[in-house]
Amino acid sequence: MPIEHTHQMNLLKDLLQDHSEDCCGSVSECEQIERLVKSLMVNDHIDQNIKNILNDIYSYGQNGKYTQDLDAHIQNNQEQLSSWVDQIDQFS
Repeated sequence: MPIEHTHQMNLLKDLLQDHSEDCCGSVSECEQIERLVKSLMVNDHIDQNIKNILNDIYSYGQNGKYTQDLDAHIQNNQEQLSSWVDQIDQFS
């Protein structure tokens, strides 16, 4: 049974927040971010403003999955991670 979009948004926000606060993460978390974003992009209940940032979040997850130094990738995206969490809070 698929989870509702509100739960998906909360899960996505939690993953991004963990990356932001811990400055580290795992490849499986990046893959999870990709899957969540794909699912949310096709959902009609998602605010268009969030869909605009989901592409950037997807790229972040995809780049993180393939990087040689995931912790450095996360640290290099600290400002964006915080911004994305704030925007998700604003529109969800």
